[in-house]
Amino acid sequence: MAVEPAITAAIASGNVPSEITAEYLMENRDHPAIVAILVIMVFTFIVVMARCFSRHFLVKRFGLDDGLAFLSVLLQIAFTVLCVILINLGSGRHIEYIQYVLTEGQTNVTESLDFVAHLIYTSALFVCRLSGLTFYYRLCGHHDKLSIAVKCTVVFLIAAYIPQICLIIFHCRPVTGLWPYAWQPESPSFVCLSWGIVYSVNSALSLTCDILLFAIPAAMIKSLKVSKRRKIQLSFVLFPGVLVIIISCVRVYLVVKGQWVTDGSWYYDPMLAIETSEIGGTLIALSVPGLKPLFGSWFAHINGDEYKPQTRSGTISYPMHMMRGRTQLSSGKDIVPASQTTIKAHSNDRNDSDDSLLDGLSIQVHKELNIESKNENILIESHPKNW
Repeated sequence: MAVEPAITAAIASGNVPSEITAEYLMENRDHPAIVAILVIMVFTFIVVMARCFSRHFLVKRFGLDDGLAFLSVLLQIAFTVLCVILINLGSGRHIEYIQYVLTEGQTNVTESLDFVAHLIYTSALFVCRLSGLTFYYRLCGHHDKLSIAVKCTVVFLIAAYIPQICLIIFHCRPVTGLWPYAWQPESPSFVCLSWGIVYSVNSALSLTCDILLFAIPAAMIKSLKVSKRRKIQLSFVLFPGVLVIIISCVRVYLVVKGQWVTDGSWYYDPMLAIETSEIGGTLIALSVPGLKPLFGSWFAHINGDEYKPQTRSGTISYPMHMMRGRTQLSSGKDIVPASQTTIKAHSNDRNDSDDSLLDGLSIQVHKELNIESKNENILIESHPKNW
């Protein structure tokens, strides 16, 4: 492999110590990192666009959560572009490459771009998490405990986002987009926090936000009054955030390595790939339920026909095994066999929407049908005027 002209020029100028070889300076992981970042970006974009299409054109309910997801993917695109530029400039090379091969102007550019990139990265995660919380609130807005949990998580997200942004903006005094190394001539002009401390704190807060965000669907699934088998099935749809938490943990590890090892810049390329994966993974995890209208048959299998209402001729009929014994109306008058119990469907059927992924959730049952189950009998308070 031919030696890069910049490396040849740096060695010829005498700036590079004799023990550092051209082969060492040529080492990089740029290509795999760029490929991984672009693949993640393209896949995330496809998933989010599919979600927006299904919500807007099929379900015809493009909500705030969908709009925030769309904004998040735009921020991710901007972050991806900056990542590719930073990698091509040499930010992920050995620290000796940055010190001896890059010019002073190039180093300043990489630091400024990193400053902007991580403001966008932090904001993209914040917006897509808000999208997820908006979606969860739509599902459990009538359940007091879960809705309070969602609201508290929103407050925590905002409380975490503000110091994250402030730590990045005010990392030096006076304020600057640079993060000067000790050898840079600008270094004496600034008093700066350690890069590792700032990003370690931000990464820890980000990990905590991810845990809180994806603990909510776990609580929702736990509240399901269905079999364990169906809870496991729904977990695959509503709880892939475990992967995002793992990705967030890996980012914490790379940040620590990047600060407290001698060749810290060598971990920069993988860190950018992991950060792109964290945004993409969060968006994908939160967009899976919104794909239900496009993949109805598969989601029907995940939902399980065992508990899904059978819609026929404008009515919803509930299977015999869901209505064991006899069904007593709250009026106390007529006793109607469960097999004959039908209730008219709402004019806007939600079976093809992501809202129906939790049809077995007790909050949905109480909200839609006001059913209370006791000793395998179901008491139905029927108000015909509401249907």
